Amino acid sequence: MLKNWAGMVLILAVLFSFTACQVDNTSESGDRLLAQVHNKKLYLSEMDGMFPEGMTAEDSSATIKAYVQRWLRDALLQHEAEINLPPDLNIDKLVRIYRASLITHNYEVALAEQMLDSTISQAELTDFYEMNKGQYQLETPIVRCHFIKVKLPVPEADNLRRLWNSNDPQDLDKLIDFCTKNAEVHILEDSIWYDLDDIAVELPAGTLTADNVGAKRDFSQRDANFQYYFRLFESKNRKDIAPLSYIEGQARKVILHNRKIKLLDNTKEELYEREMRRGNVKIFDMN
Repeated sequence: MLKNWAGMVLILAVLFSFTACQVDNTSESGDRLLAQVHNKKLYLSEMDGMFPEGMTAEDSSATIKAYVQRWLRDALLQHEAEINLPPDLNIDKLVRIYRASLITHNYEVALAEQMLDSTISQAELTDFYEMNKGQYQLETPIVRCHFIKVKLPVPEADNLRRLWNSNDPQDLDKLIDFCTKNAEVHILEDSIWYDLDDIAVELPAGTLTADNVGAKRDFSQRDANFQYYFRLFESKNRKDIAPLSYIEGQARKVILHNRKIKLLDNTKEELYEREMRRGNVKIFDMN
């Protein structure tokens, strides 16, 4: 039943003002029958939780009306499907199969949560990469770079230029601080790989492409709105083997998936052996 039944009295009054049916549609438990299609019935209690606190009577009434209309159409379609079942469709068998599958799946999830070791060492990650890196060809060029995009007029333009050209690690920290406050876009982590297209889209069209990125290793330029700085450290072309750091997230997921499959296979074998010893597994003559 609805938690706030008193508040629903007004809602029900509004709801039933639009229906022509005048029969008593209150069940023995006090629930309200909202609609019926053949032998399928929709009660008000089935809408419990659908009415946020503070909802007006008008909004609640509109919610009920809309839900009833959807329910009627779904119920009619289900009824039509039931009377047109193919004669060879074994619903009970399908339900048993689905139930067994659902129970097994939920147990596998619980088993993995309890027993699966999610720790992946760098050595394991490297071994996996070396054995499978042929599967990780790049679909687009990628780059390691520094990139800054600042709206004109550039605040402290001379200081930005000095920090950009400095090799002092402390100046890099200052540059990051400046960009955090002033830049529209800044990429100042040179160990991370980025899709070239994600950088190029921030520059004027045609400035940076797969064909010219190798030649444009370090440049600055401006247009009517922005000042740009770009410095390339390394690039990989389309169809090159992706670096480990670029596909590390994918690799970890595959390793964990394989580990989960192995855990489930081992569990099945252990259960089989245990129940065989206990005499709970019987194999009959199949000839």
